[in-house]
Amino acid sequence: MGILSGLKPEKVFYYFEELTKIPRGSYNEKAVSDYITAFAKERGFEVYQDSLYNVIIIRPASAGREGDPAVILQGHIDMVCEKTTESKHDFMKDPLDIYIDGDFIKAKGTTLGGDDGIAAAYMLAILDDPSVNAPRLECVFTTSEEVGMEGASGLDVSVLKGRQLINIDSEEEGTFITGCAGGIRAEVRLPLEMTELQENYVAPAVIKVSGLLGGHSGSDIDKQKINADRLLARALLTLTNKGFYIKVSQMSGGGKENAIPFESTADVFLDHSQIDEIKKTLAELTETVRNEYKNTDGNGKVELILKGEDDSKAADDAEKNNPYGDGLVMSDASLRKAIGLILAIPNGIIKMSGDIEGLVETSLNLGIMKVQDGELSLIYGLRSSVGSAKQALVDRVAIIAESLKATANFYNAYPAWEYKSESALREKMVGVFNEMLGKEPAVTVIHAGLECGLLAEKLPGLDAVSFGPDMFDIHTVNERLSISSSARMYEYLLKVLEA
Repeated sequence: MGILSGLKPEKVFYYFEELTKIPRGSYNEKAVSDYITAFAKERGFEVYQDSLYNVIIIRPASAGREGDPAVILQGHIDMVCEKTTESKHDFMKDPLDIYIDGDFIKAKGTTLGGDDGIAAAYMLAILDDPSVNAPRLECVFTTSEEVGMEGASGLDVSVLKGRQLINIDSEEEGTFITGCAGGIRAEVRLPLEMTELQENYVAPAVIKVSGLLGGHSGSDIDKQKINADRLLARALLTLTNKGFYIKVSQMSGGGKENAIPFESTADVFLDHSQIDEIKKTLAELTETVRNEYKNTDGNGKVELILKGEDDSKAADDAEKNNPYGDGLVMSDASLRKAIGLILAIPNGIIKMSGDIEGLVETSLNLGIMKVQDGELSLIYGLRSSVGSAKQALVDRVAIIAESLKATANFYNAYPAWEYKSESALREKMVGVFNEMLGKEPAVTVIHAGLECGLLAEKLPGLDAVSFGPDMFDIHTVNERLSISSSARMYEYLLKVLEA
């Protein structure tokens, strides 16, 4: 018996649980792609699997519907892999440890992968149910969406006849998305001068930022959440400005460009005699930041962890895993430049839309910070619904990097999905929603990125709508999927296909 046994619709939750057993972080999708391909072959469906591990499965039209226009159902099979510092989970090999909490499915200590496992579960359930009354269905399972939509970018769409696309990658029941921002990734690299640690009165320790909410860098960028990497830089600046002796060997935080980091650490060496004052300064900074963000992200903490104290494993690892070997640290000038680079490049909302009230037009997020190979690497996700504004932000990041002797590389660009004033698919889906639930859905454009823009470029005349069940705190360890909403939106999808 599975954890989700007994939940209805049975096939939806059966396949969702099966997917949680298969590691499927971005760039690790072969196993789940093979699972979906084998599923199709076992049932005699026309199936295509490409070198990127995208999968397309064709379900012939139901009897009497052979003349109806085909419908494309689409979602991505990779997931954001985040976990708590206490979690021992290995995303390369371990199944997710899921459980039910009231109306929600959650995973212990990790992201759940409801984004976008529920889309795959919906499609597999439909394909496994001959009673579903539908036109020709073209089920598209894409890969590497979370790292720049690489699967959709490389997808061969020549076998697709449909020009109606239902994307199942939204997280709010009753909200239909009909347009989204475009984006691009940026990696800023700063060469570091690493020097021998000469002093003999230092203590190895960790400065740790924790307790933050994190979130999705698109849908949560306007929620005034703290970026852990930038808060760590602020902490280091505070300490160096006060004249404390501090040598840094490593800085790291965040795991995905499109997730707001909720934890970060710096491996440091300190003067024994200053430890109490450093702790006091960090405690004061913690209270300051909590006051600044008391209504949006007020539980953050900046602390110093020494060997022999609580959570001393972090400090032990700092000493043991120094990537430059024992005693190599950033020079004071390099540390100052690293802090300056992190804080000089903007983060968060750059501009709100002048056309749609409440919509973020342009933003960027520092998602990953790490020191490796003698360089500080900062990886950002840039988004904008206006192409020229996106380019202006690219230029801004590049010139800031250049001024601090760093380099900026931009990659994985994807286009905005433009809103259509007329959409037969949107009208049909709104009508079915109203008839089924007795209320009008919201129709909106979002700042987060969806694959619809890429697919619209490949399929001229494409009419697309994105929808999905209620999910909360995606891309974080607090991610949860509503059971009742998942059931309701599956029933709704069946009615749309029938209509």
